[in-house]
Amino acid sequence: MGADGAEVHGAHGYLPHEFVSPIANKRADRYGGTLENRMRFPLEVFDAVRAALPAKLAGFRISATDWAEGGWPIEDAIGFVSELENRGADWIDVSSGGISAHQQIPLKAGYQVHLADAIKAATGLPTMAVGLITEPLHAEDIVVNGQADMIAIARAVLYDPRWPWHAAAALGAQIEVAPQYLRSQPREFKDLLVMEKR
Repeated sequence: MGADGAEVHGAHGYLPHEFVSPIANKRADRYGGTLENRMRFPLEVFDAVRAALPAKLAGFRISATDWAEGGWPIEDAIGFVSELENRGADWIDVSSGGISAHQQIPLKAGYQVHLADAIKAATGLPTMAVGLITEPLHAEDIVVNGQADMIAIARAVLYDPRWPWHAAAALGAQIEVAPQYLRSQPREFKDLLVMEKR
């Protein structure tokens, strides 16, 4: 595998999320009922990934709350993340929702950051914040203020594939590029692009 690691997607109604959420999991066997039982299958999945990648990084993406009555609360998510940490998780990617049509999500910029912050504070595990984080200064503030260790940018990069370049310009950073890109150096950011080191 050429990557440095892998992340299990256990959020947004994917199978691991269906097991941990009391909304979806109505089982009466050792995989349902109590939090310990509901966590069992997702932890087994993570254990298999961790065993297959002993020298690589391994993370897990969770929905930290279902945003619905009778759903998975942040307190249970913190317990789950603690178990992942005990099993060698290197980071937790903190999203939310996706299991119920009755979810009530307060959509606004950074609406899930408080969930990443709560998990980071409770467990100490490196966290990734997501969710309508589209502005470079907002992303930087989240990391600088210690609410999360990393930011995942998805829709903003789909809309603007040069989002990282624009973020670097806004934050006063530099981007290493192939020589042909040096000709695109913006006049207002004369030090933004530098030749990549080979």
